[in-house]
Amino acid sequence: MVNKMSHTKEDFLPINVKALTNNEQIRPSITFWADVWRRFKKNKLALIGLVGVIIVSLFGIFGPYVTPYSYSYQQTDYSNVPPTFPVYRVDENHYVFLTGQYRLLLISNEGEIVSRLLLTATDPINKIYTYRYNDESVIIDFSYRVVPSRMNLGIDYTVTYNNSTVSQPERTIHNKTFLLGSDNLGRDLLTRIMYGARISLSVALIATLVNLVIGVAYGSISAMSGGSTDNIMMRIVDIIDSIPLLIYVILLMVIINKPGSGYWTIILTLGTLYWVGMARLVRGQILGMKEQEFVLAARVLGVSNNRIIVRHMIPNTIGPIIVSLTMMIPTAVFTESFLSFIGLGVSAPQASWGTLANDAISNLQTYPYQLFFPSIAIAITMFAFNFLGDGLRTALDPRLRKG
Repeated sequence: MVNKMSHTKEDFLPINVKALTNNEQIRPSITFWADVWRRFKKNKLALIGLVGVIIVSLFGIFGPYVTPYSYSYQQTDYSNVPPTFPVYRVDENHYVFLTGQYRLLLISNEGEIVSRLLLTATDPINKIYTYRYNDESVIIDFSYRVVPSRMNLGIDYTVTYNNSTVSQPERTIHNKTFLLGSDNLGRDLLTRIMYGARISLSVALIATLVNLVIGVAYGSISAMSGGSTDNIMMRIVDIIDSIPLLIYVILLMVIINKPGSGYWTIILTLGTLYWVGMARLVRGQILGMKEQEFVLAARVLGVSNNRIIVRHMIPNTIGPIIVSLTMMIPTAVFTESFLSFIGLGVSAPQASWGTLANDAISNLQTYPYQLFFPSIAIAITMFAFNFLGDGLRTALDPRLRKG
């Protein structure tokens, strides 16, 4: 006997999904790059490096557009003016500042250089110099350095104008005309550092991209080919890596031998030598993966080696490649600065951090700021990229992840 069950409308109502959901919420899955960014944000030094890279890049790209000077603009009357200087008041609205070359500059209350005052008379025995301002004489008296009776007064020199003598500067003022000072030809140091950032970063970027293409392609082909082909290709890498950098640069400069070719010589040098490290890195990564199951499965399906490299090998080595590129940029910046410093880089009047440091060496004791600011720019760039690269290495390498 079959029991017949009766059904009502309530038996066919839609199920309330929320009532069946577990109260414990499941964390939504995140992508690989989202997980990398999450781990990267925990590294404070890496974030500082990222901010530093952005600032240096913006400084070099957009900085030259906002400065009123070009990298080659010279004002010889205003040479070797420091970023801050002591001033002596001559009237209500103006001060004077004496440079190391005994040029007397008229300075406004805001710190802007107005003009250079004309030297009208000198007394080389007593070290007295007379300048002209508003049809009146401004007398700079250095006799306190040479007259024995005055040498114990502790005065460097006095400024006399309109029957008023001042022996001590009224205050130290910031240079509003040249924020970081001027060099020995009266060029704005800040502008030249901006152009130097553009040159150094462009050299590093172009060389790094060339190294990326050549190194990844060469290392991948060598690893996938194996056997004697791999052995021959790696011996070629060893030969290239054994060539000293300076000899290679000198040979290229002799071969090219064209004015202004230093910029492209450095790019060519870095692009043809620095890829060997990338090739070794990629080869090592692919050798560790070429016998894994997903590669064997692709080969069974008839996929060519080139397609395996592009679709499987390179995407699985992208983490070490990015880290290597990030570390390669500061190396290229330092190499470019070094070659320019020894005279094998960009030629005058182009501005590079290395050439700025080289120009400042002769005036190091007298005008140390001319070496200090380019050196600080190089150091900041090196630290920023190294912090960024170390943070990316920690975030991308699963063996270094701690949570």
